[in-house]
Formats: sequence, C-alpha cells, structure tokens
Amino acid sequence: MTENSEIAARLAALADRELVGVLLVATAGRPGFETVHAALLGVAEAADAGGPPGVTPATMPTSVHDAAPVHDVSGQVGGVSPVPAVPVPPTGIPAPTETAGYSPSGVPTWGSVRDKVEQRFGTAQGMGELDKQTPAGRSVDEQWDAREKAARERLDRIRKSMHGNDSETSGP
Repeated sequence: MTENSEIAARLAALADRELVGVLLVATAGRPGFETVHAALLGVAEAADAGGPPGVTPATMPTSVHDAAPVHDVSGQVGGVSPVPAVPVPPTGIPAPTETAGYSPSGVPTWGSVRDKVEQRFGTAQGMGELDKQTPAGRSVDEQWDAREKAARERLDRIRKSMHGNDSETSGP
C-alpha cells in the first residue's frame, strides 16, 4: 500500500505533459488499455495545439511529502476503479440461472459444450452409416476393398520374389 501511495504522489507531482508522456508509455501495446491510450493521444495532441483558451490544468503540483495518502481500493492510481460495478438484482427477485446452456455472464456451460460435441459426433457417425447404404457408397466401399486386396496380393508377390532371390544367392 505504501508503494502505491508513493507512486500516486509522484505521479500527481508531475506536470500534465509529463504525466501524459508517462501514461502513454505505460499503456502502449496493451490491448486492455487501447481506449485509454487513444484518449491520452488526444490529450497530447490538444496540449500540443495549445488547448482551448481559458482552460487551466486541473492538477496542482504538490511535493511528494505534502500529498495526502491515497487509499488503494483496486490498485488503480487515485483509488477509483475504471470498471463499473456489477448490478445486483433487488431482493425478492431470483438471480438469473443458466439459460439455454449459458451462464448469466454469457459463457457456455460444460454440459452444453459436451452436448454439442456429442450431437456433432452422432450426426457424423450417422452420415457415414447412411452413405454406406446408398449405391454410390457401396460402390466406393467395393472399390476400396478391391484396392486393398490388390495391394495385399502385390505385397505378397514382392515378399515371395525377395525370399526366392535370397535362397538362390545363399546356396552352397
């Protein structure tokens, strides 16, 4: 907690341009902070353009020792979480449960995923069985069997010819 308070105090002591520079470097290349980075780029461009007349910086430079301690709620500078709170249903109304295989936050449940996989597997297996019952499917199976038989016969002939040559060369 003390380190976060010190960091927050040091950041508060920076001039606006310096703070924007530090935050740009810290948010660069982080997918979760793309919108923050884009907003910082807009602030940097506005500062370079001089900004609208009559606007004064909101942060007053203070020394590190004069800064008030920051109560670190979520690890964020200033103790304010950028994530909005999750709404809680009023008492008396039951919380939503799984709906059609999804959790209240929209994540599929393990049961629904398993059911989908089993359904797709069953469909594929059934399609294979139906294909074998059609004339085209039977002819493909017959062609496959004929090719396997021809391949086995050819392999047997090759083996016999190799064994026949070995016995002739290894004679007395």
